[in-house]
Amino acid sequence: MHVVAIDGPAGSGKSSVSKSAAARLYFGYLDTGAAYRALTWAALKANLDAEKLTESWLQEYFDYSISLDPNDYWVKVAGLDLTEKIRETYIAESVSAYARQPLVRKFMLETTKSLVNQCNLAGIIVEGRDITTVVLPDAQTRILLTASPEVRLERRSKELTSGADALNQVTQRDKSDSQIVDFMHPAPGVTLIDSTHMDFDETVAKVIATITSDRR
Repeated sequence: MHVVAIDGPAGSGKSSVSKSAAARLYFGYLDTGAAYRALTWAALKANLDAEKLTESWLQEYFDYSISLDPNDYWVKVAGLDLTEKIRETYIAESVSAYARQPLVRKFMLETTKSLVNQCNLAGIIVEGRDITTVVLPDAQTRILLTASPEVRLERRSKELTSGADALNQVTQRDKSDSQIVDFMHPAPGVTLIDSTHMDFDETVAKVIATITSDRR
């Protein structure tokens, strides 16, 4: 199986680009950020602050599942479909507090590797943060997908009803996540794709071309 790891900051388009590329290649697709958002939803519902999370709670009460099919994407916790719910603003505003916890990151790393191993297709595209360096450093294709802050803000604004929400999400996620991982500069062996001056289809085509080249 050909494993593709894609990193990128907020608003870089990595989710939509990765999903489209996976569908065109008949690969599986894994959005690792969905797990962090789903965990945030579950923890908030249980009134658990990030610092109060325990390994036993993660193992026993966070019953997480996600589709690996880019054409039939869903996210569930305890059988409840949260595909749309985890995209709400209050989740985006809270997720970094949970994501920066070492206990959570260790759990998510194990979860991601387990999900990748479950894929029985020719390949899988895994996208998120620090995927190319920490989670899947041995992936056959590793890509850092980025764009200028202005372009990322514009793209995120189109996804939300409030421009203020977009500005807050992009700037706060950049500030918080930069304390954990360098998502603006590719590590050795990682291909940089800057989509600042590319539209969506051009970016997808560039990602597919990179994967195809690595498969030869």
